[in-house]
Amino acid sequence: MIGGVFGGLGMGGGTFLIPLLTIFGGVSQHVSQAVNLIAFLPMSVIALFIHIKNGFVDTKTAAIFILPALLFAFLFSFVAQYVDGVLLKKIFGAFLVFLSALFFVKDKRKDKLL
Repeated sequence: MIGGVFGGLGMGGGTFLIPLLTIFGGVSQHVSQAVNLIAFLPMSVIALFIHIKNGFVDTKTAAIFILPALLFAFLFSFVAQYVDGVLLKKIFGAFLVFLSALFFVKDKRKDKLL
């Protein structure tokens, strides 16, 4: 529920859900990332339809990213099965640090992303 609240505020819910499950729930990294993906799928489909309905999605540009995103998501879901949980935690932590730095740079450049 806490992950969903923060996800609704604009920060990805998984940014909070995965650490909450692993640190406070005692759930393995693999299971917490799977739970996050399962929770994300219906929410993202609903959000996409709402954003398309409200005219917030450039469907031509989005179409360019859909196929590569699906291919990489499918590929790395299989790769993640074979990565040690400790390494997976480190990769996820590095990803969060990268996102933080990216938001900091974006903010300092007046909303111009790199």
